[in-house]
Formats: sequence, structure tokens, C-alpha cells
Amino acid sequence: MLGVLKVATTDQIQRIAAPHQSFRHTTKKTPSMRKTARTAAHAGALSDLRKHGLAENGGTTKGGEALRNLTVKGLEAASHVLRRPLAEMGGSARGAGSSGAAHALSVNETVIALLRPKPDLTLLAGEPPEALAAARAVADAPGGIGSLASYVTEVPLPATGTWNAPGRGGAQADIVVTARRDGAPLLFIEVDNCHESAEELAGKLEKYARFFRRQVKDTDGKERPMWRTRWPAPDGRWRDVPHPPVLLVFHRIGDPNPDRTVPRLADLTRHLWQGRWHGEDGFHTYDGKIPIIATGLNNLREHGPAGAVFRRFGRTDIGGWLARFRT
Repeated sequence: MLGVLKVATTDQIQRIAAPHQSFRHTTKKTPSMRKTARTAAHAGALSDLRKHGLAENGGTTKGGEALRNLTVKGLEAASHVLRRPLAEMGGSARGAGSSGAAHALSVNETVIALLRPKPDLTLLAGEPPEALAAARAVADAPGGIGSLASYVTEVPLPATGTWNAPGRGGAQADIVVTARRDGAPLLFIEVDNCHESAEELAGKLEKYARFFRRQVKDTDGKERPMWRTRWPAPDGRWRDVPHPPVLLVFHRIGDPNPDRTVPRLADLTRHLWQGRWHGEDGFHTYDGKIPIIATGLNNLREHGPAGAVFRRFGRTDIGGWLARFRT
């Protein structure tokens, strides 16, 4: 779990690993008591990991919750469990909690909102009717995208250097999602707590474009986009070769209003996303362009990826994730 999320609270770990626990202990008197009870098993497991040098306390959130992260030894163990090369696991996130890890926690909440873990109703026998009804509503709601193994966080996107030793000038994706079984495209995600201006976000997207354009020799000796040497993706529908989509998830913590940031950002990045219109044939092509989509974390939490919560740059309507990400 921490191998994917890097740094997390026990509450976030429990909501992903054992979502049925969110509907147990409902008769306890206070929210604090209920939270302690439903996260007790995971707190105990993290204590065992600390004893074996696999995890450590990573500071506290601004609300006083303890943060947990893996050590280097723990990352190595997680790479075996997840069947991923250690080079793809990212850092141990040591020190992220010194400032409350607000961004890391928003990244985790984005993963949870997209994943939408389903509670196992068979594990809730004997719970009060209202708790069962709430759990059943979650279980019956539209599902999320992929499994936990579909998500990787803190992924370097080197404009220079190598995967293992990125040079200067590159980006770092907050999340990369690979869930082709669910019909999802390869997806890169940037999470913003509304602390960055449109100009700063545009600078990040320019780094994405630089990475997507980078060509390297593959194992067969042929030149390919560097990203295609790690992740498979189909070409466009009209024999064009669009870049993978980038999803911007805004969490309204800071002062900038995303309703004002997004239109300005769309203008600044028009050259990155605007397709070519073939009027005689009635379609756009997006050769060398990046589909850029925006949403809010609160809407994503409430409606999930199946909800009409995504706005694609260049389009005025709000739609579901499949419609927005297809070119």
C-alpha cells in the first residue's frame, strides 16, 4: 500500500485496503472513537513494519494525524510484492511530513477517488441497518478505474538523463495510471492544492510536452518516444499520434480559484492541446498534442470517474472520463 502512496495516514490506508471497516464500529460514541477502532488493525500492522525497519513515522498532518512512510528497505520489499522494478518505485518520501504533507495527502485522495474501493458486504453481518444501507450504496455505485497496482506515484519524466538518473528540466507526474482493462488510456495526473498560478502550471505542462517529444533508442535499436519504452498505448483513431492525456485535479485548499485558473491555463497552453480541424471530413486530429483535462477533487470524490465531472481543454461541455479522454 505505502509502496504506491509513499506517505499516508492510517485512515487512508484503511479506506483502500479494508473499505468495509468504514461501515463498522458505527455505534461508538464519537467520530474519533470510530476512527480509532476502524484503523486499529492497520495501526498495529504499521507498528510491526516499524519494528522490522520497513516503515517509519513520517511526521504529522496539520490536523495532528500521524503520517507513515516506507524506508528504503520497505520500498525494496514493496517492489517484490507489486512486481515492479525498484527504479519505478520512487523515493521513500522521508521528510514529506515536516510540512504536513498536504500535497501528498491530496495525491492519495485522488487515487482513492479514482479507485473507489468497494466494501465487502459479507464482512458486515450484524452491523446496524443504516450502516449496511450506506455500505450497499457504495458497493452498488459505479466502480472506479483499475486496481491499486494500476497506480504509481511520484514518477520522474526525464527531459534529459535516464529513467534511473533523470537530468534537469524534466517533470514529475504525481500519478500515472495504467488500466487498459477498464478501457482507460495511459493517464498522467497533476494534483494542485490551488497554490500555483496558471503560469506555473503551464510551465509544468511544457515540461510534460518536452518529455513526450523526447526520442530514445529502444531495445530493438529503433528510435521511439521515451514514454513508449515503458508504457504501451495505441495510436490515434486517424493515424495521428497524440501524446497521453494529462489530468489536472484541483483541491481547493489555497486561495487561487480554479474556475479562474483553468481558462487562463487553457489559453497559455493552447499550442500544446489544440487539434487540427479537418472540415471536409468533420473531425480533429491531435498529432503531437496533449489532451488536457481538468476536474475538482471534491466532485471526483462525490461522483467518481464515471460522473460528468471532467472538462477537456477546447471543449465547453462537462463529461464523463471516457468521453473526455478520447480524441
